[in-house]
Amino acid sequence: MEDVYSKALEVAGKKQTGVLATIIRLSGSGPRGVGTKFLVMEDGSYAGTIGGGLLEAEVLKKAKTVFEKSKPARLRLTLMGKDVAETDMICGGDVDVFLEPLLPGDEGQIEILKKCAEIQKRGGSGLLATTVDTDRWGKEGSLKVFLDSKGEKIGDLPRMRNVAEELSRTLSQRLEKKYPEVALFKDNEGREVEVFLDPVLSDPFLYIFGGGHVSAQIVPLAARVGFKVVIVDDRPEFADPRKFPDAVKVHQYAFEGVIEKLPVNESSYIVIVTRGHIHDKTVLAQCLRTGAKYIGMIGSRRKKAMIYEKLLEEGFTGEDLDRVYAPIGLDIGAETPEEIAVSIVAELIKVRAGR
Repeated sequence: MEDVYSKALEVAGKKQTGVLATIIRLSGSGPRGVGTKFLVMEDGSYAGTIGGGLLEAEVLKKAKTVFEKSKPARLRLTLMGKDVAETDMICGGDVDVFLEPLLPGDEGQIEILKKCAEIQKRGGSGLLATTVDTDRWGKEGSLKVFLDSKGEKIGDLPRMRNVAEELSRTLSQRLEKKYPEVALFKDNEGREVEVFLDPVLSDPFLYIFGGGHVSAQIVPLAARVGFKVVIVDDRPEFADPRKFPDAVKVHQYAFEGVIEKLPVNESSYIVIVTRGHIHDKTVLAQCLRTGAKYIGMIGSRRKKAMIYEKLLEEGFTGEDLDRVYAPIGLDIGAETPEEIAVSIVAELIKVRAGR
């Protein structure tokens, strides 16, 4: 999805027109899931995929109409799994695709694309709501609104004040569901309107402080299950990108004041595995002042007690310290760096899943 949003912004920056196709409904099986996006440019080139075969060919054909009229369209197809030669897909089901024009002068639409791309690149979350009743689209521009996790709004849904208000009230529950869907709402006149609700979520960032043996095992496992991993160490030989090919970034930073240099937010995960108690405490004290979703620290219960005692003396509360997963990782009897990494990544997955 990140490539599609980035490409859409590139198209908008060049004052070009595009068509953004999104699967909004799927019954039975299909090549890609609800929410999958496919960007078509006016010259016929495209970014992303919604599965290839007949579906993609039909979307490209329908996009020509959207380019001509600068108005959205819906495409409904039945993919018959028995006729593989016709569909080029070993699946069957009904699919509903919404094709939205990306117009150079639509500033609201451009701002929403920027926000979605930013979230997927840097973390965070939000809800994108798009009116998919094509007859409602007119001179007002795109009928969509974006609400970030704090409720701040970009865009508008003209004559649908009730919809925006209900989305604001139920934002946290809808983000927790994580799954895109078409929902029915009532507009200001009480008429039903179909709105596609698309949670915008990033692969969460995992900040690992310490570039030692355990970190070397955590990085490939965490990257494989969807975390964007950033390694931080204060020693050049341990902050070597060649040692962590699966990390998106490797920083050599002093641990004092390190959090100020990193975009840690409420969707971030933090693992503290430095080379000693003093550095662990230095990093942990800073992490407790963030809204990070997960803070884990390696070490024995004795080490934990010593660090906690010092932090309490410095003014942190028991409630602050209750946020920390220490000793880190699920209790699976792990002993080697490889086993410890498995226990830590398993705990990260568990927290991410809300278990």
